[in-house]
Amino acid sequence: MPAVYASALIPASVERVWEVVRDFNGLPGWHPLVVESRIEAAQPADQIGCVRNFRLQDGGVFREQLLGLCDRSHMCSYSIIEGPLPVTGYVASMLLLPVTDGDQCFVEWRADFNCPESERERLIKSIGSDVFDGGLRGLQQQFGSA
Repeated sequence: MPAVYASALIPASVERVWEVVRDFNGLPGWHPLVVESRIEAAQPADQIGCVRNFRLQDGGVFREQLLGLCDRSHMCSYSIIEGPLPVTGYVASMLLLPVTDGDQCFVEWRADFNCPESERERLIKSIGSDVFDGGLRGLQQQFGSA
């Protein structure tokens, strides 16, 4: 099972960054690849089980389901239920941790998934650089660095 991991320091408190990241419908506000998003069935964006439907700049459409959201530990998890990537069993999580030296936080983003062996390396690289690194850079820019 392939796994992808990325992390970054964000120049803001964990509370400020969590306020942005916990909005399951908020990707267009901080991820440079996402142009629009909506929560299906008019559910709240923080309701476990809600589904976000979003479109990328290249026209790709994804549907992802919120699996977990914890304000105490600043963690969320979600799965891809439909999209153009040849993956199954895709589950990702994002965890924010306070950094005690300065007003910043540490963010780690990880995913595990199944895919055809012939797509393994391409998907690991694409998810790692385009999705995770791109999103983390977007958060850094939003909070004033990168």
